[in-house]
Amino acid sequence: MKKRQFLHAIALTAATLAAGSAMAQSTPIKFQLDWRFEGPAALFLTPAAKGYFKDAKLDVTIDAGNGSGGTVTRVASGAYDMGFADLAALMEFHANNPDAPNKPVAVMMVYNDTPASVMALKKSGIKTPADLNGKKLGAPVFDAGRRAFPIFAKANNISGVQWTAMDPPLRETMLARGDIDAITGFTFTSVLNLEARGVKAEDIVVLPYPDFGVKLYGNAIIASPKMIKENPAAIKAFLVAFAKGMKDVIGNPAAAVGDVKARDGIINAELETRRLKMAIDSAINSANARAEGFGQVNGPRLSLMASQVSDAFNTKTRVNPDVVWNGSFLPSKAELSVLPKK
Repeated sequence: MKKRQFLHAIALTAATLAAGSAMAQSTPIKFQLDWRFEGPAALFLTPAAKGYFKDAKLDVTIDAGNGSGGTVTRVASGAYDMGFADLAALMEFHANNPDAPNKPVAVMMVYNDTPASVMALKKSGIKTPADLNGKKLGAPVFDAGRRAFPIFAKANNISGVQWTAMDPPLRETMLARGDIDAITGFTFTSVLNLEARGVKAEDIVVLPYPDFGVKLYGNAIIASPKMIKENPAAIKAFLVAFAKGMKDVIGNPAAAVGDVKARDGIINAELETRRLKMAIDSAINSANARAEGFGQVNGPRLSLMASQVSDAFNTKTRVNPDVVWNGSFLPSKAELSVLPKK
């Protein structure tokens, strides 16, 4: 009996040591989102909840963000290893901080098309970009749509626009009140926020940037130079696990929002499911994404965006498209096949 207990103790010790060894082999990754725990956060929270990162020997911590600019800065500072941020914000950081020792790099495209748009109420009489001439627009100063508006304006011959700045929670309120004629923002954010303020969906006019001559990429997964240099295998493992989770999210958005609800219990699951579906339809499963391939970028289009961002953002130096993107960590073609077949 004693012998059996002794052998059992040895087995338990061995199992504990093995578990400890396995944990020791897991690579910790601190990941910063671009925004709060809303529907689109499921893109990352679902692979985490399903254990895909863990299976890849990664110990991933996912934190909410407060804007792409902040995410880029935090990854650059070393506070985070990887993040999710608007490519234009990343380009701006590179061009305005040419001597910064740690400039993050985009390693996978997620929003192949920018989700930015101009939104107005039908009663304003705004139906097309031309109707924005001389109008009063509003958005937070750091809003991606506002920053890129000069590109939208140039493509559509818009002039004389007056801007009003406000904190993000006031943007849709001021439009609903009639304080401004139109706003810029991510469509899947502002349309639903307007509805929450009592505006009917049929009373909202949406002018998506991609539909009116603006070919900007949206959000990408970014990684720190330190991570790229010291643990490239972990970046590749992260992207493979992420792509696996993307299939699940696109296949069942409502279930994926359950993983967001687990992180933030006060969210409205029905509303966030709509937001996630809007993000998928407008920015992820777009015609451009299907043409270029999920996760990837088109060289000439990336170069055009670099030039446009340099001009629109009035950067200190010109954006170099060759240094903001590194596609060498992308999963295989089969692993990137996450978009539904048409």
